Amino acid sequence: MIGRLAVRSLTAHPVRTAVLAAGFGVGVAVMAILLGVAEIVLDQARSAALVGGGDVTIHLEPAVPAHMVLSGTLQADQLRGRIRATSPWHTASLFLFHDDRSVRVDARGGIPSLERAMGDPEVASSGEWRNTSEDVAWTLSTPEAVLRQIDRFHAIPDAPEWEGSWAEWLYFNGRGRDARFYLTFIAGPTQHDGSRSAGVRLQLDRNGKMDTFAASARITEEEALRAPDLTIGSSRVRLNGVKYVIDLDLRGERGRTARGRIAIEGSPGRFVPPIEIGGAHGWRTGYVVPVMSGALEGTLDVAGERVSLDGGAGYHDHNWGFWQGVSWQWGQVQQGDLSLIYGRVSPPREAADPDRIPGFIGALGPDGPLGYATNVTITETNDDRGQPKTISVAGRSPLLDVHLSFDVASVVATQMSQGPIASGVNFLQMRGQYTVTGQAGDRAVNFSAPGSAETFREAAP
Repeated sequence: MIGRLAVRSLTAHPVRTAVLAAGFGVGVAVMAILLGVAEIVLDQARSAALVGGGDVTIHLEPAVPAHMVLSGTLQADQLRGRIRATSPWHTASLFLFHDDRSVRVDARGGIPSLERAMGDPEVASSGEWRNTSEDVAWTLSTPEAVLRQIDRFHAIPDAPEWEGSWAEWLYFNGRGRDARFYLTFIAGPTQHDGSRSAGVRLQLDRNGKMDTFAASARITEEEALRAPDLTIGSSRVRLNGVKYVIDLDLRGERGRTARGRIAIEGSPGRFVPPIEIGGAHGWRTGYVVPVMSGALEGTLDVAGERVSLDGGAGYHDHNWGFWQGVSWQWGQVQQGDLSLIYGRVSPPREAADPDRIPGFIGALGPDGPLGYATNVTITETNDDRGQPKTISVAGRSPLLDVHLSFDVASVVATQMSQGPIASGVNFLQMRGQYTVTGQAGDRAVNFSAPGSAETFREAAP
């Protein structure tokens, strides 16, 4: 019955039926053509022989130094052999003049060697088109150049509301054969005579006993901006290749001295790139980790006693910014070839809402990043004296799902009565034991290891 009604409906209006049939036919044909073209485009897009082909395409803004990306994380063993850099390009309008006539043409320029490597036939047939010195500088770099780029000191911004609280420092810590150390090279704000206050502070932990050694000096702005090659008094940091070599000559209590050399080896692909937060009235703060975990060696002479740091592992980060009213929570732990770091900065409310600043946790393996998360909770539990007893950290993202529990073993408190951070608080540096569980990338995580953490507490009245 239904079939008979359909036939009679179609034959009753032959013109309409013909038009409808033709329309359906054209629609099916167009769809088939589009599907065929889409399949060809998809195949071409996956071709590594074409610009932009590959598993992942990374587009860099002009402000991002390409050599920092190409010679940094992308040099990890897991990625190095799979990276192909396409040529940066620029378009412009040119005009050809001939016989009083002008013709506008569109011109596109790139780097010859990279265009040739990607199989551009126009470049392949022209041997005269060669890289300029600027092209070479873009395509070639070294891991040392990358470390110098990310570890340089910054010119102090013009922000009158925050002036006087700017500070920038190189921070190192590590655990060797005989001791654990915490070391800071810091440059403060500009003084009235144009110099900058600077200092070096070493905390040496041996068998639960903490010794502190320090030195202070004035340095020029030019000397500060040479960092990471930084000299303060008789102590200095030098970057040789990817190794940080630190010479120390410091004084402690009762005339005790600490002298010697420490070296920490960096590794391409195992760093956290620069992160900067900005706020109202020119407020800003930044953070970078040039060495998440590196081989540590060195020897210190502490009041005539030899302290060996050989055979250990070291860490290095770098902070800069305006620190008036700022606090933070931070921690770091490493076990074998795995390193984890977490943190959260709390800016002054005049600059930004602290409740809207997310935390961060990241994991690095032997071949580079395993995962990171900004969905992070950091919970501190105090003892009866109001000092941190345990710290619980949880972070979750598609590539990272970890929980860190930190049992505080010792605390060194520094009262912020002077310096870039507002007075009335104590800066706490802690060491203890981390227990870490969860998943980082495709790697299960379950270990306990010693580590460090930092936080703040209000100073006792």
